[in-house]
Amino acid sequence: MPRGSSKSSPTRAELNLSGISESEFSCHCCYDILVNPTTLTCGHNFCRHCLAQWWVSSRKNECPECREKWQGFPKINILLRDATDKYFREEVERRKVEIQANSKISRSLLAFQSYGDHLNQPRTIPTRGTNSFFSGVLTALTFVAALVLVYHWSSSGVEQHVLIRKPISLWTPEDVVSWLELLGPWAQLYKEAFQQENVNGRLLLMLGEEELLRSPYNITNQAHRRAVLAELDRAETLGIKPPQNLWEYKVAHCRMSVFLVYGLKRSPRLTIFYMYLFDYSESFLPFLHTCCPAVPDIEQSVESKYLDKQVAPSWQQWAEFLVQYFLIPYQLITAFAWAWLDVHYWTSRIIIIDTLLLFMLEVTTLVELWVIARLRTLPIAMWDHLCAISHGFLFTIIWPFFPEFLCSCYFYWALYFSPIITFSSVVRRVMYPAI
Repeated sequence: MPRGSSKSSPTRAELNLSGISESEFSCHCCYDILVNPTTLTCGHNFCRHCLAQWWVSSRKNECPECREKWQGFPKINILLRDATDKYFREEVERRKVEIQANSKISRSLLAFQSYGDHLNQPRTIPTRGTNSFFSGVLTALTFVAALVLVYHWSSSGVEQHVLIRKPISLWTPEDVVSWLELLGPWAQLYKEAFQQENVNGRLLLMLGEEELLRSPYNITNQAHRRAVLAELDRAETLGIKPPQNLWEYKVAHCRMSVFLVYGLKRSPRLTIFYMYLFDYSESFLPFLHTCCPAVPDIEQSVESKYLDKQVAPSWQQWAEFLVQYFLIPYQLITAFAWAWLDVHYWTSRIIIIDTLLLFMLEVTTLVELWVIARLRTLPIAMWDHLCAISHGFLFTIIWPFFPEFLCSCYFYWALYFSPIITFSSVVRRVMYPAI
């Protein structure tokens, strides 16, 4: 017969007479005629799109029927494909039209092929050992750098953070003067009076509004007096000097700071909700007021900042906070870091960069779930995420038994070096969205 001539597909009767059974050319997944048949290492045959949909939904490199793992990347069986095209031409053509019209199947095939391209790419890399070597060197260098930073900050901050560790009842008059100086430049007006009265920690806790108004303190400015009383109330509640920056908070709450750094990176929504439930006054209220500040009053003094962090948020603040909490939680962390830019110059910038990378990682994950039709795997992904978050809660339970030096190492690692890992994850997710 000439090459350009056409021939209709054999009928069922002709196939039965020739000894060919339709079941021999059926997919083991959809039980229909094979389209682009793909043979696995176990010998089972599947339609290409059926195997792609199975892989997208399960993310397992195993046979859908016998669960044996396949080796390499499955390819189309050319001989079997030619046989199905010859004996079942009309059926195959009909099914190909249906497959092309189904966008969900097309996305599954695209994701499956991208996965195969990624598997084949490492073969072009000349030496894998070289990458492992440099990866090990980078890990060792970052670990050494973390140890140096921990040692430097731990040794240099002993004197600076002495009031954070020392109970107020044990404060000396010099400690009280140091505490007063930390309130702001306006507190210098009253330092001499505290020095003359030789006020120590016990006497400081006994001071009230009437005592501060009378001689020798003479704090007649209402804003100044309220700021001093607000800080005294917080100090009496905590038993130590209230933390005023990141490093003081870490000294006062070493284990909690490790949990917050870990939790806000991995699951900001759950961590912020945890702060609301169990650390409302100490962490949540200052966080909310910093991220979503109230509209400033023109007549409001600078000293009122000691009171604003503890007042109940307005409904406008709650509305702004909740919108960002549910839609863009990393924006809250970015706003918080931006507010502390003058105090923590480089640290705030590193946190902002890290939150931008984490936001990109979250967006690419959502796009992958929606576009590549992995919604069926959402429960599995959520379970894996909850398991990862549980590790952070586990730290708060078992880490009090670990030396504080180890907690500091993990804190600085998560704060300064994990952005490198986040950047690597973003690059991998953007380049290989189906992986």
